[in-house]
Amino acid sequence: MTISSRNLNLLRLSLRVRPIGTRGFASHSSESISFSVPPEFKTRTPPYAALLTRLDKVREILNRPLTLAEKILYSHVVDPEEAFAGKNGQIRGETYLKLNPDRVAMQDASAQMALLQFMTCGMDSTAVPASIHCDHLIVGHDGAEKDLQASIAVNSEVFDFLRSCGRKYGIQFWGPGSGIIHQIVLENFSVPGLMMLGTDSHTPNAGGLGAIAIGVGGADAVDALTGTPWELKAPKILGVKLTGQLNGWSAPKDVIAHLAGVLTVRGGTGYIIEYFGEGVQTLSCTGMATICNMGAEVGATTSTFPYTDSMKRYLLATRRGLIANAASAVNNLHGYLRADTGAEYDQVIEINLSSLEPHINGPFTPDLSTPLSQFGEAVQKNSWPSKLSAGLIGSCTNSSYQDMSRVASIVRQAKERGIKPKVPFFITPGSEQIRATIENDGFTDVFLGAGAKVLANACGPCIGQWARDDTSKGEVNAILTSFNRNFRARNDGNPATMNFLTSPEIVTAMIYSGDMAFNPLKDKLIDANGNEFMLEPPQGDELPPSGFQQGDLEYLPPIDPKPIQSAEVVVSSTSDRLALLEPFEPFEGRELKMNVLLKVQGKCTTDHISAAGAWLKYKGHLENISNNTLIGAMNEETGEVNKAYDFDGTGYGIPELMIKWKSEGRPWAVLAEHNYGEGSAREHAALSPRFLGGRMILCKSFARIHETNLKKQGVLPLTFADEADYDLVNGCATIETLDLLQMLNNSGDVSGVITLKVTNQDGSEHIIKTKHTMSKDQVEFFKAGSAINYIGSLRRHQHGQEQQI
Repeated sequence: MTISSRNLNLLRLSLRVRPIGTRGFASHSSESISFSVPPEFKTRTPPYAALLTRLDKVREILNRPLTLAEKILYSHVVDPEEAFAGKNGQIRGETYLKLNPDRVAMQDASAQMALLQFMTCGMDSTAVPASIHCDHLIVGHDGAEKDLQASIAVNSEVFDFLRSCGRKYGIQFWGPGSGIIHQIVLENFSVPGLMMLGTDSHTPNAGGLGAIAIGVGGADAVDALTGTPWELKAPKILGVKLTGQLNGWSAPKDVIAHLAGVLTVRGGTGYIIEYFGEGVQTLSCTGMATICNMGAEVGATTSTFPYTDSMKRYLLATRRGLIANAASAVNNLHGYLRADTGAEYDQVIEINLSSLEPHINGPFTPDLSTPLSQFGEAVQKNSWPSKLSAGLIGSCTNSSYQDMSRVASIVRQAKERGIKPKVPFFITPGSEQIRATIENDGFTDVFLGAGAKVLANACGPCIGQWARDDTSKGEVNAILTSFNRNFRARNDGNPATMNFLTSPEIVTAMIYSGDMAFNPLKDKLIDANGNEFMLEPPQGDELPPSGFQQGDLEYLPPIDPKPIQSAEVVVSSTSDRLALLEPFEPFEGRELKMNVLLKVQGKCTTDHISAAGAWLKYKGHLENISNNTLIGAMNEETGEVNKAYDFDGTGYGIPELMIKWKSEGRPWAVLAEHNYGEGSAREHAALSPRFLGGRMILCKSFARIHETNLKKQGVLPLTFADEADYDLVNGCATIETLDLLQMLNNSGDVSGVITLKVTNQDGSEHIIKTKHTMSKDQVEFFKAGSAINYIGSLRRHQHGQEQQI
């Protein structure tokens, strides 16, 4: 492809910031001694002096108080003058920012496609520190040891591929059993003022330690890995003021469970949630991480907290005292890690922690929030199951030492009364460090003594890796979990399982009753002697009194691994798990014409678009995993799931019709309703439609990550200007763009309009207006066929220039 003068300028900009052959946390200027750290901490410490210098430029331009989120985000902008000058202060929700993230983290399921895309760019190493975490491919069933052995045997090809990528490109490799990505990031990499990307929607977990951590698809991660400025529309800032202090049975989980009920699953879209107020200082670091983690469920770009004493305590406990000193210095001297006095938020919500009661959210959506005092009534009113079938705690959301400590206090009370859980009880430690520490401190024995099953240090049931054998598919049942997401069929593959989300403390209390209406704040249990008693509110330590145990040291990778260019990355040509990528064809240079393959009815998450569970094994093989595309979607015209109809009325499974139309050279579009693509940062939900011939997704609104993923893969994401127009378009209708070329030739127009001509099979025609949010760079991605095609072209051009020097 031809490199335009504008693209050459972008290329020079990326060269200046991230030259090939170098890798570092960010570009460095002279550093203040106050913020310096020894070499072994260099790649894990934000370049505070450089960030402050850039922030000074931002302040000169904007001339107003800044929120904490703005300070961190804007200080990572490549060129403040280009980003902010001449905008009359209209930044939030308006301006696209080019950013240089400090770090990238990838979980094993999404890392496969991210690295396959990175490999096409021809680089010898990553431009920023990065890590791979093997946590999604381990199935929970028999307990940690057996499950880990079985999963390694089944997934060895994938793990070997990821390990070899780590060796070749200098990426940290955290092997199976080391822990869940977000817990490991919190323990090792998240620090105040950091900006990082992660190929998982719950990456914002790191905000509990004062970072700006954003979940993205693999192609976005490749931007950072190659040193290409990463683009984000400047989010609005939603301030959440916390007052009071949690007490009794209330826990940090209840803060976000309550907030999800207030905002709904799309109320945070386009926002960073920033917490402030005197209540913040009462929360533990890991408690704040729990709150940030589940901010993904309201659609927020990310969430973060100002620097607190509990953050410093956590950094000290996780052997990062020197980083804590640097963070304290930059905050005390420059106020970098807190909002400016007078900073304004676009919206403010206040939560009184002192009066906040426990909440239970669900089923089937994380924003159906019910206070515990009203939950029994809700069970009866909605005809939800009256009996609990299982309790599960842990996951990346709630597997901290404090969580486990408080749960152990409840289990000990029950043991003293001679009672055991009425239902199966599963516990997932978040990391090897947590596993080793709770074993050292006696919690594991307490749990095992109660009949609990301790699973591997991995995601397990939270993301559908649960080989459940106590219920049959279609059997209606209720589970209580401390997880973060509860879409239909997500946990055990059974669409009739109702997952209710709550704190680990409430899960644990309720397994001793087995009654879904049980409220430990007022209801009594019966002990082994037939006497009534009430559980006392849980107690626990924020951090282990005797310190964290590292556990099996073989899990610990080198702190700053160097790339080994001679290392071989092997992908078998006969593998059904991994396949090298072929680039998508570039844009044809003419108006699009396509047919409507499906109108989707109701909620359509990335779980509906690209199912997980058993399909996770194909994450590295685009053709094979594409056979699951939209199999969970409901056809609006017939009410059927995984059913679409050809022009002659013949019915097909949705991916089968996609494959048929692709073979016939017939491009297609999908229509959908609100918040399309909600949920996981599942890049395959964009890759697979593109691979199978999809050119456009037209809906009432998008979830942020999914809309970006579609743009990265060359799929045109549009929203109805008038939502009622959704009803004008029928299945198999022909859709033609009328002014797409004009938009592309003008390098995009933020919040612009694209006009479509719709011709239904009955001959009726409609002209409808749609909206797009394509930036200048995203237009270039579309023209090139994908972002990876575009980046690869830039890098090849750069390499050619270097060869001439």
